[in-house]
Amino acid sequence: MSREQVETVARKLFTYCRASNWAGYDPYDALNSRIVEAFPFLQARIPALVLTQGLKRSPVNVRSLLLVPKKQNPKGLALFLSSVVRAPMLAGADAEEVEAELLDRILTLRSTGSEYWCWGYSFPWRGRDMIVPRWAPNLVCTQFVGTALLDLYERRGDLRYLEIAVSAADYILNELYWTSGDEKAGFSYPLPSHRNIVHNANLLASSYLCRVHRLSGLERFRAPALRAARLAIALQREDGSWPYGEGRHQEWIDNFHTCYNLSALQSIGRDLVTDEFQPSIDRGLTFYLAHFFREDGAARYFHDRTYPIDIHSVAVAIITLLEFQFHDVGNAELAEKVLQWAIENMWSERGFFYYRTLRFCKIRTPYIRWSEAWMLRALAEYLHAQSQPDEPSQSKLEESYKI
Repeated sequence: MSREQVETVARKLFTYCRASNWAGYDPYDALNSRIVEAFPFLQARIPALVLTQGLKRSPVNVRSLLLVPKKQNPKGLALFLSSVVRAPMLAGADAEEVEAELLDRILTLRSTGSEYWCWGYSFPWRGRDMIVPRWAPNLVCTQFVGTALLDLYERRGDLRYLEIAVSAADYILNELYWTSGDEKAGFSYPLPSHRNIVHNANLLASSYLCRVHRLSGLERFRAPALRAARLAIALQREDGSWPYGEGRHQEWIDNFHTCYNLSALQSIGRDLVTDEFQPSIDRGLTFYLAHFFREDGAARYFHDRTYPIDIHSVAVAIITLLEFQFHDVGNAELAEKVLQWAIENMWSERGFFYYRTLRFCKIRTPYIRWSEAWMLRALAEYLHAQSQPDEPSQSKLEESYKI
């Protein structure tokens, strides 16, 4: 697979997303249906769960029949922004214009009612025991937007972006951080009232606070980040894995949340200049490589079975393998194999990637945040890596992988 082939796919995907005004459907947007809004009983726990899971799993996209509108999502917009910052060639001569366009939408979609800059999803989300209202700010959405702003700040040097990112960090610290008498500490997700232990949420928050600490020099972010990260290390299983969380019904182990954990720990080590987390990274990476890939490059969603093969897991796998390419040269080779499999099996010449490959069929619905934004981010990372020298210097090695 040549760089030219990847660039062609990346540019077609970029063009599709921009032509769509960065808006589209989402696997979890069933409750955006105007029919659901018109009949409140459909928003109750059981009907809402059935509708959400039914639309998510259906090979046929019936959202237009249910009057589900296409929406811009702050997390998706953030991934698009980070993609263009990382690989400006995606937008060509329009790179700065596209950055400004995406930034304007991100700032417009800020959650209201908070003194901090923070963001939430463009749909109500029904879980097993709660409902998260549309646009209600949450940790993960805010962290990804803040990360995109930091990416832009490090490229442009405009202090406005850093100031907004610091405000987002203060939201995470002041509204979501919790501690208990037994030395536990974490960040509430998906609502401030949920003081649970979700490992990827804790580590994403910790890594974000550490990056803000490094770039701003503000000391208040360091200690809480370290305390939450150390809890995640203490709860890592002996085989190197993490379950999604420590609560009831959170025992599963999946691809992209494992990736979030590994990347976050590496980011913390880099920003704080410490190798404290290296043994945990090594064990986690060993488990990850051993359990989440088929011989042909297909990236599994779960560690113990092949299907579904989800494009979100594919995209995050490519990004993570490239982040750890200096740990082992085989990681970059595997990233290319995963990307080639995705293009051969989940790419549509109409300009987007399919959502899922199942045992007997594919779900071909394009999902703007879950699928297209993540694959554009993965393609941007691949193109960026291809533009770097083949043999990294020692300083590049240490920057990319803490040794």
